[in-house]
Amino acid sequence: YHGNIDKPPVTCTPNPKRDASVPTLAQLGSSGEQVTKIQQRLAEFGYDVGEGDGVFGSQTKNAVIKFQKDNGLTADGIAGNATLQAIGISTGASSSGSESGRDNDLYLMARMISAEARGEPYEGQVAVGAVILNRVRHPSFPNAVSGVIYQPGAFSALLDGQYDEPIAESAYRAAQDAMNGWDPTGGAIYYYNPAKTTNKWIYSRPVIGKIGNHVFVVLA
Repeated sequence: YHGNIDKPPVTCTPNPKRDASVPTLAQLGSSGEQVTKIQQRLAEFGYDVGEGDGVFGSQTKNAVIKFQKDNGLTADGIAGNATLQAIGISTGASSSGSESGRDNDLYLMARMISAEARGEPYEGQVAVGAVILNRVRHPSFPNAVSGVIYQPGAFSALLDGQYDEPIAESAYRAAQDAMNGWDPTGGAIYYYNPAKTTNKWIYSRPVIGKIGNHVFVVLA
C-alpha cells in the first residue's frame, strides 16, 4: 500500500548518497538546541539517546548511527544535512535559507508525488502532495516535509525504488499547487490503492474521497 503507517516503522531506503559532501552540522562533542532537537526526534522514533541533555555524547552518536543504518544513510554518526532532513529537522535559518528550504521542500514533494502518483490524474498528484503537507501540520507526524517523507515506513516508494526514478514534469506543478493551498482530499492523512492493498487497518479508516486509483482517509 502507499502513504500509510499502520504498525511500528519498518526500514526504508533513501538514497545512501544523500550524506555525501555536506557540511558537518552536529557530531560528537557538539551541544546546544540543535542537538536537543536531534535527541528529541530520535527518541520519538524509538532510539535510545540517554538523558537527552543537549550534549552530543557517545550514546547520541550511537543512536544517530543506528538511525542512519536503518535509513540507508552514511553511518558515520554525524548529523549532516541529509540525516537532519531524514530526522525531520530543517537546516534553513536565515530568510534566504528559508527560501532555499522551500525550494528543497518543493523538490522533495515533487519526487515523492512522481514516485507515488505517476500516471494518476493531475488532481490525484496534487492530492498526494496535500497528504504530505497535512502530515506536516498533524501532531502525530514530523513537522517538516523532509521528516514526513523520510519517516521510516511511511511511503512504499522509498522501498521499491520508485523514489529514485526521474521526476515527472507534472509532479513539480502538483507540488507547487499543493504548497499554494490546494487540497483535493479535504484533509486526508493517508491514501491507498485498493487494488494493491490488503492491509486491514487502513480499510478501517474513514474514507473521505477517491481520486484516480487512490482512496484518501483520515485517522479517526
